[in-house]
Amino acid sequence: MRSVLPSHSRPIWAEISVSKLVANYRALQRAAGPRVEVLAVIKADAYGHGATECAPVLAAAGAQWLGVTSVEEGVAVRRSLGSEYAPRVLVMCSLWQGEESAVLDHALTPVVWEPYQLDLLESEAKRRGLAAQTVAVHVEIDTGMSRQGVCPGVTLDTLLERFTAESPLLLEGVMTHLVSTEIPEAPENQRQMQVFATALQQIHAADLKPSLVHAGNTSSTDSGFVPAELPALAEAMGARAMTRTGLALYGYTLPLEGNESTSHVSRDLHAAMAWKTRIVSLREIVAGDAVGYNATYVAESTMRLALLPVGYADGFRRGLSSSNQAAGGWVLLHGKRAPIVGRVSMDLTVVDVTAIPAAKIGDEVVLIGTDATEFAGADDQARIAGTSVYEVLCGISDRVPRILID
Repeated sequence: MRSVLPSHSRPIWAEISVSKLVANYRALQRAAGPRVEVLAVIKADAYGHGATECAPVLAAAGAQWLGVTSVEEGVAVRRSLGSEYAPRVLVMCSLWQGEESAVLDHALTPVVWEPYQLDLLESEAKRRGLAAQTVAVHVEIDTGMSRQGVCPGVTLDTLLERFTAESPLLLEGVMTHLVSTEIPEAPENQRQMQVFATALQQIHAADLKPSLVHAGNTSSTDSGFVPAELPALAEAMGARAMTRTGLALYGYTLPLEGNESTSHVSRDLHAAMAWKTRIVSLREIVAGDAVGYNATYVAESTMRLALLPVGYADGFRRGLSSSNQAAGGWVLLHGKRAPIVGRVSMDLTVVDVTAIPAAKIGDEVVLIGTDATEFAGADDQARIAGTSVYEVLCGISDRVPRILID
């Protein structure tokens, strides 16, 4: 768990439920089916939930693979696992110059597609005198996203030539990333899988035998697309199929689009994070009083307001602000919604508690999570702020301690 200084007494924190995180992982396993392994994506600080907190939980639940963005993230995750758990850690955005030593020191598995990435690893492995085919990598195929990955054809052939019997490099996995998984019927999904199949045939023709073939994300598992399409491709290579799921681990999915779309997992998920704060001040204002920066909200009648010590520097988005012309977001207090009044500022937010007369200084306030029968979701905040649930969760800053609870 990340260290929280004993002096940290600011009343704002995020509770991460171990039981909900584990239940979500197992729901994803069921949805993926027995022929597809699930890699738990904990990049971007586990989508704001705390990678070093979540990694040991998921490893204890049986996750054999964890996915991170960078070598730096991978090192922190590996250290958090200690000696008790040893899942594989996939560095999904590869390595950069100077990171090859850390990859080997911490048993990380990088995704590769550029020759220089192989150069770095091979050079360091030879310097250490490592045996042939002991440094595992996963090659990403660009099947249509034009982002990461090597294109099938001559470029892929050139890359494959690096995996010789004498090289310390081992082609353990082949992967791709899909463009439109929340739209299962989108034609680009099938086009990408066809390109991926072509690349796999090319790898087979080069007499290389990866043990893992993987593609997809939360939405492709939720829709059933990857469990339906991937196993046959993997089995034709004599490999295991794997998919990479992130958002759903933490209790959220994107809406599936299309006439034939049926969710296979969203109904079984629970938001793993509850983000909370406390009331630090109360006041009454009268008609004509302005609230917050630029007087975007002016009281039309007597109101009772509560001050919360949270703002956009904590990740509580400025887009949740309100004005007299437009409603904003809300928080939960005593099982009721308390609307945000005026602009969310860097460190402070004001909410209307006129209809919650029991509100007092010190009361717990839920920013994300459940209070009685009401729920405030990260997806609610995303909709109001005009952004994605990914951005809301990943945007919760390090000023907010993460605490594991049952």
